[in-house]
Amino acid sequence: MHWKKITLVGVGLLGGSLGQALKQRRLAGSVVGFVRRAASVAECERAGAVDRATRDLHEAVAGAEIVVLCTPILQMRPLAEQFLPSLKPGAILTDVGSVKGAVVRDLEALAAKAGVHFVGSHPMAGAEKNGVAAARADLFVNAVCVVTPTRKSNAAAVRRIERLWKSVGGRLLRIAPDAHDALVSRSSHLPHVMAAGLANLVLDPRRPKTQAQLCANGFRDTTRIASGSPEMWRDIALANRRHLSRALGTFLRDLQVFRRALIEGDARALRKYFETAKQRRDLWSGKLGSSSPE
Repeated sequence: MHWKKITLVGVGLLGGSLGQALKQRRLAGSVVGFVRRAASVAECERAGAVDRATRDLHEAVAGAEIVVLCTPILQMRPLAEQFLPSLKPGAILTDVGSVKGAVVRDLEALAAKAGVHFVGSHPMAGAEKNGVAAARADLFVNAVCVVTPTRKSNAAAVRRIERLWKSVGGRLLRIAPDAHDALVSRSSHLPHVMAAGLANLVLDPRRPKTQAQLCANGFRDTTRIASGSPEMWRDIALANRRHLSRALGTFLRDLQVFRRALIEGDARALRKYFETAKQRRDLWSGKLGSSSPE
């Protein structure tokens, strides 16, 4: 057992999966979840995501060594402002948010004033399904778990958060908050925008009924993530709008180059476009398949 008590503020897919992993691996004496709805209390306990769920935020975090914010990004600061006075001195606060810059700036300062430590983190794991019913204890196995310390971070707290993610099977990666946001704007956030755009375009009800019938595995695979939470992805896009807008601009310019080659019938340029993409993805896929947890 590594920790006496860990609190999950929000018990959906990520929070629920972390809770299941902690419980199955016996990493915490008690895993407590904070939820908003009365129906969620029994649902979380039934899913094996927590030892106990409660709607009382202060009760949930009292005595916790680690508190993990597993809520949408825009809810993190208001919730932290409420529960920080209830944390014991030296407790560690972290999160699972997909955007780190604004979250780290807000929560690091708030935590310091409350006498606790904040260390930003982002497990690169998830699915298009939401809620604790979709939680999986193995969700973080082999997943890259990013930790985003700053010069103000407490070194011992950083090590403990890294230990947390490593303990549930994650592969650790340290990145500065702003660098993280630039990278995920291309690898995570841009693909969601593309999937949503493709689903909107192809499945527009104004198109012939046969259009949807001609959408097979390629379309299904490419648009799978468009089924994610609209509210969550709205918040992510807004929180990372500076980097995401740049990524979109670069991608649109590349598409214009492809479009010109297509209009001009430039077979060589088109072949090169697809060859480069195949080589780069095959190389990445090969490296991904050969990786193992630290």
